[in-house]
Parts: sequence; C-alpha cells; structure tokens
Amino acid sequence: MPQFFLNKRLIILLVSIIILVALIGFSLRDRKQLTWPEQFVKDTTGWVQTLVSRPAHYIAGVFRNMDDLQNTYKENKKLKAKLDELAQLEYQVQSLKKDNDELRKILDIQDSLSDFEITQATVIGRNPDRWQRNELLIINQGTTHGVEKDMAVISSNGSLIGKVKNSQPYTSTVQLLSSMDPTNRISASIDGSSVMGLIQGYDKDKGLLLLKDIPNGETVNKDQLVGTSGLGGVFPEDIFIGTIVDVEPDDNGLTQTAYVKPGANFYDLEHLMVVKRVMTQPNKKDMAEGEEKNL
Repeated sequence: MPQFFLNKRLIILLVSIIILVALIGFSLRDRKQLTWPEQFVKDTTGWVQTLVSRPAHYIAGVFRNMDDLQNTYKENKKLKAKLDELAQLEYQVQSLKKDNDELRKILDIQDSLSDFEITQATVIGRNPDRWQRNELLIINQGTTHGVEKDMAVISSNGSLIGKVKNSQPYTSTVQLLSSMDPTNRISASIDGSSVMGLIQGYDKDKGLLLLKDIPNGETVNKDQLVGTSGLGGVFPEDIFIGTIVDVEPDDNGLTQTAYVKPGANFYDLEHLMVVKRVMTQPNKKDMAEGEEKNL
C-alpha cells in the first residue's frame, strides 16, 4: 500500500511537470490573442495596478509640486536680489556716464577710446572642423552694413570673441580668439590699469586664452579681469575678454604669461555684435614705422 501511494505521487508529479512545461511552451509561442484565463488575469492585475498607482502618483505629484514651489520661492528671492543689484548698478553706470560726459566737456575731449557703434549679426556658418587651426565663423552682415576688416566682434553677453577677418557685401568671416594664427594679437589691459599684454594663442587642453608679454615686475593675480586696452589701433577700449585663472613666468625671465578664461563660450555662438570704433583709427603704415623705430 505505501508503495502504491509513493508511485501515485511520483506519477502526479511527472504529470504536473509535463502540464507546466506545456503551459510554458503554449504561453511563449506567437499568438494573435490570449486565452480567456490569461486575459482575465492580465485585466485583473492591470486594474489593481491602476487602483494602487493613481493615488501613489497623486501623492508623489503633490510632494513634487510642493518641492517645485519651494524652489520657485528660493529662485524668486535670488532674482529679486539680483534685480535690486542690477538697479543699483544701472544707477551707478548712469551716474558715472554723466560724470564722464561732464569731464569730457570740461577738457574739451570730443572722442574717446571707448566710444563705439554696434551692428547686430547672426552666425550663418562655421568651419566643419571646430578643432582646426583657424577658427572661423560666417555672419550675415557685410560691407553694405558697415562691417569692415579687423572690426571687433563680441558675443551677446558683451565679451570679445574675435575680429572680422574679411568682409564681402552681404557676409563676413570672423576669426575667433581661439584661433592659432600667430598674427591674431590683441592689446589687452588688466583691470583697466596700465598693466598690459597681448592676447596671443589659445590652450586647447585647458580652454584658456594666453595673455603674453606682461612685464615681469608687474603684479598679476588670479580673478583679475582682462579687457581691450584700446591702444592696438583697431579695437575700442574696455571690451571684456575674460578672467585670469593662473600666471606663470616665461622662459626668458623678463615677462609673464597669464591664462585667461574667456567671457564667452566659443562653441555656443549664435547672435553676435560687430563693434565699430568711433575714434579715428591710426594709419597702419605709421604704426608699423613706429614699431620699426622702437626696435
């Protein structure tokens, strides 16, 4: 009798395994429709999931909205503080402009190195290889719009990005500061002082401009601001270039080189401004003769 029950259990186990394998094979085969038990199980499971998930999503959404409200409140406070600072700065700028105009009238100065006019432009093309030696952009303004060779070009945030390399009637080519062209040199000053050097070269690995030929006796520190000096004969004065992040002496021991973080992202440029210097530019021939005499 015990042997009979043992064999019966074994037979039931084998039959169950066979039925299970058959069901698995049946469920895995490609079918256009599910059986009614499968449909019933899936529908019931889906209904239960919906019943549970809706309140869960609702509660999660409430907490998410509360978190968004808190973030919005904090950002609002920061923006209001920035607006207050902006209003104060705007007032100071207007006051300084007024004082500057009055001083210029007293001194009978008609022109200034910082006076310039702006022409709005949009980038319509760029060289395919952004890492090639000459970084070039094509803009939609040309000689018919008053754009000429060697004019300064600034980004939408007012930072210098390069100069006009050549100009056609309706388009112009802009050479970026990140270009490795050795003739692409710009006279720059540090914090608007008499400490000057030349923006010449670009460290691609660090993403920094090189401010060279700074006299070794001058003190140059991190976080100082660099802008155009206005003495290069082409660019207006006080156009922002970037911020100093490091300084090191040159091999000759007579000068220093500062690494400058650009104020603009050279690889995210769309709307630009071409800057025309108002003050009469010196004759390039006279400047070249002056440099030869100095040598």
